[in-house]
Amino acid sequence: MTAWPISNETSKVFPLYSRANVGEIFPDPITPLNASLGFQRTLEPGWRDAFIACGVWDDDLYDDSVDFNILPAFGSYLYINMSLMRLFGVRVPGMGAEAVDLQYFGDMPGIPSYESEKRDFDQSPEYEAKAGAWLAEQVLGATDLAAYDADRDEVDEIRRNRPDMTTLSDAELVERMKSFETLLRRLFKHHIEASLKSGVGLGAIAQLAEAVGKPEQSLTLVAGLGNVDSAGPSLRMWDLSRRAQHPDVAALFDAGTKGLYAKLRASESAAVAEFTAELDTFLADWDFRGPAEWEIRAITWGVDPDLALATIDRMRDVSDDEAPEAKSAERAAQRDAAAAAIRETLAADAEASAQFEAVLNASALWMRGRERGRTTAAMLIHELRLPAIELGRRFADKGAIDSSRQIFMVFADELPDFLENPESYRETLVEREKVYLDLFDRTPPFVVDGTPPPVSEWPLRSESTVAAASSGDTITGVPACGGTARGRARVLTNPDDPSALEPGDILVAPITDPSWTPLFVAAAAVVVDVGAPFSHAAIVSRELGIPCVVSATEATRRITDGAMVEVDGTSGTVTLL
Repeated sequence: MTAWPISNETSKVFPLYSRANVGEIFPDPITPLNASLGFQRTLEPGWRDAFIACGVWDDDLYDDSVDFNILPAFGSYLYINMSLMRLFGVRVPGMGAEAVDLQYFGDMPGIPSYESEKRDFDQSPEYEAKAGAWLAEQVLGATDLAAYDADRDEVDEIRRNRPDMTTLSDAELVERMKSFETLLRRLFKHHIEASLKSGVGLGAIAQLAEAVGKPEQSLTLVAGLGNVDSAGPSLRMWDLSRRAQHPDVAALFDAGTKGLYAKLRASESAAVAEFTAELDTFLADWDFRGPAEWEIRAITWGVDPDLALATIDRMRDVSDDEAPEAKSAERAAQRDAAAAAIRETLAADAEASAQFEAVLNASALWMRGRERGRTTAAMLIHELRLPAIELGRRFADKGAIDSSRQIFMVFADELPDFLENPESYRETLVEREKVYLDLFDRTPPFVVDGTPPPVSEWPLRSESTVAAASSGDTITGVPACGGTARGRARVLTNPDDPSALEPGDILVAPITDPSWTPLFVAAAAVVVDVGAPFSHAAIVSRELGIPCVVSATEATRRITDGAMVEVDGTSGTVTLL
């Protein structure tokens, strides 16, 4: 896998790929080290295992002519194989290809229909029966997340016993990075299983709500669930933001968040020391979280605590009335009321009532399971990141490479030789890094049907222009969390600098990975260019109780920063005022 940029072969059997969903957790190009040692290397086989565990097919279905059936990279940007995801939907009773498109990928104008790629073997009574058994026993019949709790305990133990990276030899650092492959594969298998189960549950809720004449309640029934891991940092940061209102702590925040962590640790104030101790506890738990955290090159909150402090700073001025726990409790009450109304409607039909209870339980359970599996895997990815950072620091300090971050430009199979002859890689790593950074300005095709165009033909983001929306214009997306809000639009292209976001603003983002979600606490509503009811922004918005619209195509380019907008999360519209 030493060709650069990474461009995997496409499958002739399953030719449709999309950036939707995967772009949410992997917005940037993948580095050579992460592709060959970490994320892509372990997620692909884990995902294969998950599909087989769901009963929809066996291992012989995959196209052996390509290395990556499910998660290839084109121009080093990762894609999900939509053909396989649609086939999963076809073989799961009561689902279908169209439901997969809606739940997992959102609104994608111009995408080829399933009928245009349908294969002779797609319909399979044998596998539909197996998938039906999986649906009844492992999705609707599940009562706990024991396997996910066991995964978390195992990873927590690894993190508790993390060695001091500076005490390890170069070879030991490499060995540590390689030692987690089997565990990561299992964690990713569990995460994908929960994702598939969660999507099935969300689709079933939508079908039931429509069947009883209450389609608008489908998202209400999966809001305010509680115990959703990805909402955890937002709740903890809220508590820290309240503590940060102490005059001694506030004075340091008021001076700016650049270098703030060092100033907090150097302060002699007892109040600051108490705040810093709480902050360090938070960072110990969430050190792996940060922008594009699946990429081991990413700068996470543990690597640079000032990133987390910048978000806490935005929360300081938010009124106590906007506490996320209160909003979540309100959504939970709405969910309970909606469920009670449907129970009353179905009271005379015992079978339908039992089906509703099973689907309601499964949708909540697997929404939690998805975020639990995802978070646990991200925690372990951080354990690959730390030895890589230390290795890069050492070789940069010795002058063998130009900067410590060039270590991520090494492919896994080159590591042994790199340790012996780092100087021989200097020019190669410089060139790879130059190409890698250039990829950030390229717009990868959102959908690939067959063969992707060469990277040289991808448009440059810096040269792209889109006409801004005018007063009265409406951008239509997909409803993700109900409710309406009016406010000033704040268009942010990354979560690194949340300084422009003020309490009550409407957050408008291109895509949101978990590091964005603490910003939701300060926002009155969230609008995202891409996404689906199943996406991260939707799940967390429903937990924190704020209106959300996803698949609002090019909203970040059509909405002018500072414009007044109205967001209707129930209808999925954003109107310029």
